[in-house]
Amino acid sequence: MILVKPSFEIMTDIRTIPKILSIIEDAGRTCYKSEKRGEPHLFVASLIKRGHESVIEHANISVKIICDRGVTHEIVRHRLASYSQESTRYCNYKGGVTFVIPPWIKFDAGEYNHKFCSSWEVPFNADQTWFASMLDHEDQYISLLKMDWSPQQARSVLPNSLKTEIVMTCNLREWRYIFKLRISSAAHPQMREIMIPLLEKFKEIIPVVFEDIQINK
Repeated sequence: MILVKPSFEIMTDIRTIPKILSIIEDAGRTCYKSEKRGEPHLFVASLIKRGHESVIEHANISVKIICDRGVTHEIVRHRLASYSQESTRYCNYKGGVTFVIPPWIKFDAGEYNHKFCSSWEVPFNADQTWFASMLDHEDQYISLLKMDWSPQQARSVLPNSLKTEIVMTCNLREWRYIFKLRISSAAHPQMREIMIPLLEKFKEIIPVVFEDIQINK
């Protein structure tokens, strides 16, 4: 069994950001029939300040997110996006199942087996109970594969903590909406665990579009 922390990767080449801003400027100036002045970030900033955010829909950013399947069940509810997700129907985890460590669980990332918990006293505490449950899910899944169940059948015993990878592409306006919703203190802790650092990265690579979104940790 492998335990991992959630992570993400910006797949869009950040060297194209100036071109992205230029496209937004061209689109926006089409509305006003105004001439380009060589400072697209200033024009984009003025659009956002005025609430004319439909123009930033002309630019997309793609991100690969590694998280548990429970989080992706919420992510894919955002409809103005394109998704490609790791398939439990076709991916065979007979070599070992990978799970994502929730932020409230105090285990380090790494590879584990039953020997790790052989000395624990019973009853287990909450963290140990989660850990033992993941081991049991892995055992059940691999046992079913050995009984000639296909991956799409055996997946029925896998929990929300199963690691999955999902590529998500959204236009910039939709990313702004997603961040405002998913970094809220009312959002699920595992969603915030991904979305807060992702927003911080977006602020770094394209600040003019995202710098006004406040993060309350």
